Amino acid sequence: MALRDPSPKLTYEDYVLIPDDGKRHQIIDGKHYVSDTPFIRHQRISRRLLCCIGKFLDEHPLGEILMAPTDVILSPHDIVQPDLLFISNERASAIVTEANIQGAPDLLIEILSEDTRRLDEVLKRRAYKRFGVQESWIFDPQSKTTQVWERTTEGLRRRTLLSADAGDVLTSPLLPGLEIPLAEIFE
Repeated sequence: MALRDPSPKLTYEDYVLIPDDGKRHQIIDGKHYVSDTPFIRHQRISRRLLCCIGKFLDEHPLGEILMAPTDVILSPHDIVQPDLLFISNERASAIVTEANIQGAPDLLIEILSEDTRRLDEVLKRRAYKRFGVQESWIFDPQSKTTQVWERTTEGLRRRTLLSADAGDVLTSPLLPGLEIPLAEIFE
């Protein structure tokens, strides 16, 4: 006899009923997660990335970059709000709606903070792997490093760990020609 999970999984219908309290609400595998608003350091990194990628996309119209809060519905039980996300022109018509993103974006970007570390590095990354995200970047302001995860035949695998202190430059096959010096992002 199989045991039933005593708590039902939350869905998007439950998610839209959560009151707007200024915090970031996400549902992963049917469980509700709440994060405080990001600190200034986090917001500065997000702004620098948005400006850098946005400027690149103005010159190379490959798709669009969006920032939080943007609801990404990966499944009825998986609704996330990544810090930034990129959707290619080829996929936009299939997943972008006026209200939200319905499916996996090409690239999801997370900026860690102490209260989101486990959520971003473990739970959300598992969801990104499960639902077909092509690439994910995880920025760690503490260590000034960036983990780059990309889709392989085995799933989402870490391609590299880059460091601002080593002078590393972030590139992506999804955005050919884009070069992001990490020292500028973490300054």
